[in-house]
Amino acid sequence: MVLRACPDSSLDGDDAHHAIVEGDNLDVLALLAEERPGSLDLVYLDPPYNRRHERAYPDDFAAARGSGGGPADPRGSHARWLAFLRPRVELARVLLAERGVLAASIDDVEVARLRILLDEVFGEENFVAQIVVSLNPKGRQLAPFFATSHEYLLIVARDARRTALVPATREAVDPADFPREDAQGRLRFLPLRNTNKKFHPGTSPTLHYPLHAHPEDGRVRAEPFEGSVEVWPRFGDATPAVWRWSARRVAAEPDAVVARRVKGADGERLDVFQVDRLTAARTKKLRTVWTADEIGSTDDAVQQLKELVGPVFPTPKPVGLLRRLLACLPPDAHVLDPFAGSGTTGQAVVEANAEDGGTRRVVLVQTPEPSAPGSEAARRGLETIADVTRARLAAAIGRARRSTKREVPGLLAFAAGAAADEARAPCDDRARLLALLADDP
Repeated sequence: MVLRACPDSSLDGDDAHHAIVEGDNLDVLALLAEERPGSLDLVYLDPPYNRRHERAYPDDFAAARGSGGGPADPRGSHARWLAFLRPRVELARVLLAERGVLAASIDDVEVARLRILLDEVFGEENFVAQIVVSLNPKGRQLAPFFATSHEYLLIVARDARRTALVPATREAVDPADFPREDAQGRLRFLPLRNTNKKFHPGTSPTLHYPLHAHPEDGRVRAEPFEGSVEVWPRFGDATPAVWRWSARRVAAEPDAVVARRVKGADGERLDVFQVDRLTAARTKKLRTVWTADEIGSTDDAVQQLKELVGPVFPTPKPVGLLRRLLACLPPDAHVLDPFAGSGTTGQAVVEANAEDGGTRRVVLVQTPEPSAPGSEAARRGLETIADVTRARLAAAIGRARRSTKREVPGLLAFAAGAAADEARAPCDDRARLLALLADDP
């Protein structure tokens, strides 16, 4: 396979950080796996869901109909879908760095088989999460039974012990969880006592000790001081408990704890609380259900694409889905989307960099699947899905340049072809693509 640069479709190609490759993703994955193994931090897969219909791209892996005209055996459809996806997943694993992760969108038709495939290729010990993604809050009313409102995001790590994935973000923090406020900002009080009854003086004897607190001003210390009284950890029913912190930590962080009066089974008493403050750097672990309110809906996704290049692709993913994934990874992540579609992943990378100054790089791969005749994409001169991908990423870069003072690098466009085409393309430009994924580009 050779790669030919397409200057007319590139944008400031001499200073590009992103690339779009028009060609078969299996060929491109094989090339990258051979030349740049271990170079990626995120591979995002949005493969055909095997829904047995065709929309913007083929999505029917059904076997041929029987001689009697009856429906094909669905087991053949699943087998062909797995045969199509397996080599792509295996090459994606080769491409991932030790800290990297693969995330795949899928729905009910193939989620069980994809989970098994990922376990086989990556190992069950590297499974991270199966996230429910609610993209259609109203539900699909045309569904035969329940009104389906969700699909899934499966995440696996190249090595779960070394992954850079941190599934906690600032956006997940709810200020309402910090109901109090003082001169330093919003805060809440968390019991310093371990509230889990599995932890008690019998299981954690070193954490069962008295602290010393002033009944009036709430000061807490590890050692007695003038006016202080002993405070022992107790459960609400007055049985002995243990603290979450050691005496050494209390001594090192006296301003992070406070004594307050509480009512228990034996009447009013003093208890000790951790002062937990809401700061700009505060993060919270993400849940395994992502709602449309958090990441956007299918309607939002269509509108986001329309704002950039028009209603030229029927099933885009919302940008918020990819932005949330990127927020869990380092700001210098190298990203690959081999089923690029409308280019949502590219827009998410450009927007994330413009917002936080990150140096993320993205490679999008899309087959030159023809746009549907008479479709809005065809009317706008976007003859293939790859044309839609390029147009969206170029528009996202242009908008970022207009709205931010940060430097916004451009993109390189490539066409992938068979080696037999080399006579028409004497120069193989693969080195320009590989440079984007070098350790020190």
